[in-house]
Amino acid sequence: MNTTALIVFILLFAFITWLGFIAARWRQGNLDLLHEWGLGGRRFGTFVTWFLIGGDLYTAYTFIAVPALMFGAGALGFFAVPYTIMVYPILYIVFPRLWSVAHKHGYVTSADFVRGRYGNRWLALAISGTGILATMPYIALQLVGIQVVIGAMGVETSGFAGDLPLIIAFVILAAFTYTSGLRAPAMIAVVKDVLIYITVFAAIIAVPIHLGGYDKVFAAIPAPKLLLPHPAAGTYGTFSAYATLALGSAFALFLYPHSITGILSASSARVVRRNAAMLPAYSLMLGLLALVGFMAIAIGVQHMPEFNDGFAHYKANFAVPSLFLALFPSWFVGVAFAAIAIGALVPAAIMSIATANTFTRNIYREFLHPGCTDAQESQTAKIVSLVIKAGALVFIFALPLQYALWLQLLGGVWIIQTAPAVLLGLYTRFFNGWALLLGWIAGFGLGTWMVASNNFTPVYPLRIFGVGFPCYVALAALVVNLAVAWVVSLYLNRVASDRDQDMTVSEDYA
Repeated sequence: MNTTALIVFILLFAFITWLGFIAARWRQGNLDLLHEWGLGGRRFGTFVTWFLIGGDLYTAYTFIAVPALMFGAGALGFFAVPYTIMVYPILYIVFPRLWSVAHKHGYVTSADFVRGRYGNRWLALAISGTGILATMPYIALQLVGIQVVIGAMGVETSGFAGDLPLIIAFVILAAFTYTSGLRAPAMIAVVKDVLIYITVFAAIIAVPIHLGGYDKVFAAIPAPKLLLPHPAAGTYGTFSAYATLALGSAFALFLYPHSITGILSASSARVVRRNAAMLPAYSLMLGLLALVGFMAIAIGVQHMPEFNDGFAHYKANFAVPSLFLALFPSWFVGVAFAAIAIGALVPAAIMSIATANTFTRNIYREFLHPGCTDAQESQTAKIVSLVIKAGALVFIFALPLQYALWLQLLGGVWIIQTAPAVLLGLYTRFFNGWALLLGWIAGFGLGTWMVASNNFTPVYPLRIFGVGFPCYVALAALVVNLAVAWVVSLYLNRVASDRDQDMTVSEDYA
């Protein structure tokens, strides 16, 4: 057991626990109101929003999985960097409009907007259900980051003794989320990001110095991992796979409930636009982090006894921790591992709050208890957030990790099917609500079938006019979704238009 690293880890964890509880008194508001508990009162400025959204999107699983993908698959894993660059122009152009209309009408979720825009409670139910379903495995996967670093410090990770640290971590998470709402992860995100930046910059400086320069790093990488393989004749091969993975992921990222929650908690549409300009700093950091996977190869972590024996069940996920164990003193290992673990708690808290908001506003209030008071609504959201975290914990303990990975993969395919109703709905009322629901059913069903039939891999081997076009499943299913929604809307707009159900006006989007 690495005692020094463990002590530093526990001390930093205790510090962010304290921050989580005192956050209830930060920018005080009435936490018996859903928008105060679940959106921080919509009062976060540019600085806090930057940390909140960054902490929301760049999770512990990101910091483990992206370098691990580079370590295992090579250049293909770098698609995560261009997609996080493409997403910010989308954020800048589209989402200030969502913030404006949500602020005018008191919307808390994207399904609230869909309900008001189309007057169709069943379409809103589909949007909210998709958001919850796509986010649940995402919460469970945050446990992977914590499991990896706990195991790397020499703590047993099997049996009840191995599960106990995760249970303690999520009990703490549940407690401060219940008492402080979104204010807790917003405050902790500042600490988390500072620690992550320190950790990443330490790695990208120390490893090249140790090896004698970046040229030595890249010289140690097997040639097939440095570049995408050139496509064979008659197919676009990994080129189209890489491009569609990046494009589809960019459109999906800000449709998740936790992303929407971060945006709607901002104090103004201008804050959203400022963050769209500032958040690419995280893409720079992500690019450097991806290179850590190559650095792990160059250091030779694949030959370390810990990597091949004691932690074999983590496979490539142990690449980053083993790199830090090989190069850095124990106290700094504790700092780095705490950064990863805190990087799990922040997004897990935001995700549980966002899904609780969605369930309470769009299922509980809409279908189960339409006459509930604001206090009852807020209390229900707090309880649901606890249930969601407990469910994620049970999921990761009771089912193989592979199931969580499959469901998280499906989550991206599912959540992008909400794009026509949410993103296009911000600009046009051409689409009919029932047509969007049929399009959602088509895209959701087709995407699920394509992934399941392709052995749960995200890229499907399409053939278009006789040419192979491997494509990210989410994007292919979205095209079908849009086609169905467009064709059915052409018909329904003539015989049964629902435009009179729109509760918004053009001035709401300014």
